[in-house]
Amino acid sequence: MPQPHISYSTSDLSRKSGDIIAKALRHPVTITQRNKPRLVLLNIEDYERLLRQSDHRMSGTIETMPDILFGEFESAVDTYAHDDEGSRY
Repeated sequence: MPQPHISYSTSDLSRKSGDIIAKALRHPVTITQRNKPRLVLLNIEDYERLLRQSDHRMSGTIETMPDILFGEFESAVDTYAHDDEGSRY
């Protein structure tokens, strides 16, 4: 069953913080400012679940790539280039 979308303004947050926190313990709550979503309040269990599910890949450059990974990359490029040359004739 989908969770209901609950949204409050920043003004609501200052006036009804207790009620909003109580709802955020059950379902994520969006806080808007000037009618645009700005924040999400959610319980710690949901937050920790999102952290566990997050993608920990990092970007980098060839210069920062570990040597073993660079070797695998270079080998894959050579294999691809060799296969591509063979298909041209």
